Amino acid sequence: MIVKRMRVGAQVGAAILLSINFASGQILGASRAPSVSMSPAPLTGVQAGKPGEVALRFHVNSGFHINSNRPSSEFLLPTVLKLDAPTDIMIGGIRYPVGQEMSFPFAPNEKLSVYSGDFGIGVVVRPLGSVLPTKYMIHGQLKYQACDKAACYPPKTVPVKFEIKVAKGAASAPRRNPAQSPHAHR
Repeated sequence: MIVKRMRVGAQVGAAILLSINFASGQILGASRAPSVSMSPAPLTGVQAGKPGEVALRFHVNSGFHINSNRPSSEFLLPTVLKLDAPTDIMIGGIRYPVGQEMSFPFAPNEKLSVYSGDFGIGVVVRPLGSVLPTKYMIHGQLKYQACDKAACYPPKTVPVKFEIKVAKGAASAPRRNPAQSPHAHR
């Protein structure tokens, strides 16, 4: 931790103590830094060869919001989940929630699509039918840009990980020959 003394204006003797924790980038004594955290995801069971959905939960610090996945302006950075799945596990889709339409003092006449508080993202996973039945860890990151009522902060990422348990796929019924006519064919 480093402590600096800074002179304010021309006032001699008036100083402000500013403590900066360089490991986290936070100014101590100031409000919490804008961040998003992920709740631990429960183990989700999926059958080999069939899609299943994993529910991920995220939390935006109080007093902050992040742009939704479909922000209302092309100049805003969307919240995006990127995942790396093991071989033979496919990500079939990512389902983002609809953002809340809100206006803020920095743009009072514009409604922005944002997430705040708790929000969920659904991930459709589909193990191939030939995948070995066992547990698989999926890793990734959620990229977001947080703002408060006065300013937006540099984009950040939060690590994402969740585990799925693949069960053996149902055996398909044996194929039967089509019924034969009882009449003799020549």
